[in-house]
Formats: sequence, C-alpha cells, structure tokens
Amino acid sequence: MSASASLAMTNLVTLAKEVDEDKVTPGVLGFIVFAVMALAVWGLMKSMNRHMGRVDFKEAPDPAEASGKDTAETGTSGKASQG
Repeated sequence: MSASASLAMTNLVTLAKEVDEDKVTPGVLGFIVFAVMALAVWGLMKSMNRHMGRVDFKEAPDPAEASGKDTAETGTSGKASQG
C-alpha cells in the first residue's frame, strides 16, 4: 500500500469514528419517505375536495318537525269541526 493510500484510509477512518454511535438520525431515506407520504396526503385531500364538491343531495325533513306540524294541523281542524 502506498503512503498516500495509507494517509487517505487514516483520514477516512477518523471521519467514521467521529460519528456518535448513540445518535440515530433518519437521513436521506427518512426524508424521502416523509416527502412521499406528504405528497400522498396532499393528493388525497385534493381528490376528496373535488369529490365533495360534486356531492349534491337533498336533506330529508326532520321527523320531529313533521310530526309536530301534523298534530298542530289535526288539533286545529278537530276543534273547528267539534264546535
């Protein structure tokens, strides 16, 4: 092994030893996974907004309101027919 190769290996080994073995970082792969998930959520939200914009429905009347109107109408008409 030449002197320059030995010197290069020595410098690379010291750089590798400087990394704290107790410290864990996500690195580039973690960033890529996070970015893909963020893009997927953004796409799903955009699709959901588009689909919700297309929804058109008529609300059914409230059964409590409908029954209240029926009793009021029959009550007034029943009093008028009796008296």
